[in-house]
Amino acid sequence: MNFSYWEQKSWLSDVDFVIVGSGITGLNCALQLHKDYPGSNILILEKGILPEGASTKNAGFACFGSLSEILEDLKTLPEEEVVALIKKRLNGLKLLRKNLGDEEIGFKNHGGYEIFLEKDKALFEKCLAEMPHINQLLQEVFETDCFMLSENKFGFKNITEKLIYSPFESQIDTGKMMSELLRNIYKKGIRILNNIAVQNFEDLGNKVIVKTSNFELECRRLFIATNGFASKFGISEVKPARAQVLVTKPIENLQIKGTFHLERGFYYFRNINNRILFGGGRNLDEKGEETIKFGQTELIQQKLEELLKTTILPDQEFEIDQRWSGIMGMGKNKKPEIGRLSANVFYGVKLGGMGIAIGSLVGKELAKISE
Repeated sequence: MNFSYWEQKSWLSDVDFVIVGSGITGLNCALQLHKDYPGSNILILEKGILPEGASTKNAGFACFGSLSEILEDLKTLPEEEVVALIKKRLNGLKLLRKNLGDEEIGFKNHGGYEIFLEKDKALFEKCLAEMPHINQLLQEVFETDCFMLSENKFGFKNITEKLIYSPFESQIDTGKMMSELLRNIYKKGIRILNNIAVQNFEDLGNKVIVKTSNFELECRRLFIATNGFASKFGISEVKPARAQVLVTKPIENLQIKGTFHLERGFYYFRNINNRILFGGGRNLDEKGEETIKFGQTELIQQKLEELLKTTILPDQEFEIDQRWSGIMGMGKNKKPEIGRLSANVFYGVKLGGMGIAIGSLVGKELAKISE
């Protein structure tokens, strides 16, 4: 690169900490490092124009997991670890709200619902049977019943008669969230360079050499916060998972309000500005959606539209306004991976589709692990 003396001196010299990824985890890591090491020189490298993973491409669910998702978690983790994970998600949401403010992130507590298609009646009955046990298990977290039955007051069709409701689920505006995070970042004098892809790095013990597509630089410590793209840096326990999303044009007199889960969380939808935002469907082709390529597939987009027509908005006209995709980080279970690759290289990844809930806390813990 053709850097001037001023550019080299101001941006790329005497860097203490480099963070790879400017999503919710990376930005919170930077803020915590600034707090713990006042006066340190912190640089964030982001390969996209905007955060390229899922932080601004998700559905904005401030959630901790539907009942069927929690039952799935119990297949891969013991009860005490599932409870700890749910606590971590809730603590992450509290930290997000405390740090940024409810108004600034568009926080709305409309509750969350799990709906079950008629073909999934057996799953509904299993959830119903397990609900008392799960409520008891989570009593120490919520101090009251977390899940309860609800009527279908939204006009959904081709589903079981009842829904499962949780009053503790909320929704946010992720665009507002990231804008507020960035305002905090810039106030602290933390720098971000966009369109810079980190290719590799070398830990020399007394410093880390970071090699990008445009330049090399030295830093004291390197923090990887790339979630779904983590396997590129040798973090093999994380697999990418593409999430396809669409949003309708405004719908007059839309009565749907809240966050909604369907088919063990593989589908999810919510209201936003008199629209329905609807995503998911990777269970239709899990191997195919294990990709870092953005885009949509006809198979999944057709299924999303079919469910809108037959189940979610069966008696309403609607048009699709936008479609997009994001890349999540998944693994054998939904516990985030926070650790160290070498003496001065650390990572906080694998948010398991719960980035809004857990990203702030993972970012904080990532910064703390290097102490």
